[in-house]
Amino acid sequence: MNIAFDFWAVFEQWQLLLTGIVWTLGLTALSGIFGLSLGVVMAWARLEAARRRHDLHKNKISRVFDKLILIYVELIRNTPFIVQLFFIFFGLPALGLRLSAEVASVLAMVINLSAYSCEIVRAGLEATPPAQVQAGESLGLKPVQIFTHVVLPPALFKVWPALVSQIIIVMLGSAVCGQISTEELSYSANLIQSRNFRAFESFITAALIYLSLSIAIRWLLNKVGRQVIFKGMVSHD
Repeated sequence: MNIAFDFWAVFEQWQLLLTGIVWTLGLTALSGIFGLSLGVVMAWARLEAARRRHDLHKNKISRVFDKLILIYVELIRNTPFIVQLFFIFFGLPALGLRLSAEVASVLAMVINLSAYSCEIVRAGLEATPPAQVQAGESLGLKPVQIFTHVVLPPALFKVWPALVSQIIIVMLGSAVCGQISTEELSYSANLIQSRNFRAFESFITAALIYLSLSIAIRWLLNKVGRQVIFKGMVSHD
């Protein structure tokens, strides 16, 4: 049996592939910014709750927030992303909240990334030596200043490779967003194969593009992290 591959039939639909790539990168960028930001805030809240365990006045409020964040993190990390996506897109309308496919995709990716990044960032924060905090306090810095200028940068520096890997995982997970008609890369590949019946060529092409995007994003984020976010810091690995 002779099998003839025709990748040109896929490349002829380059506009669809380009649209899919743009949507995939856009979803990844938005979820990366808001997901990491939310993860950092939740990690800081959990760290503060642990620090205030001996403060009887603030302990109850801190414990409530800590438990709520813990439930949120465990719920998201122990359920499939596609279930979270379907709940947001198909489940929320039953409660009167109807979202577009694109907004639902971004929201699901932000929620997913924030839960994972919360624990990753928290590990970095807990590895920060207490002496650094004490040094900030001795300079008269406020708690927020100590966190943003003294604690957070070296903590992110320690866990940046793990965060980059998690962003890439979320980017690859965006492939299921095509199930609710978000025009990302897998949606484009599926649309192409429905037109020319070249399923093998379409999905092999999509897989190679995902591979290329993963390598490019990892290189870019590591480059940006070292030269912009963590400029002046030196790794001791």
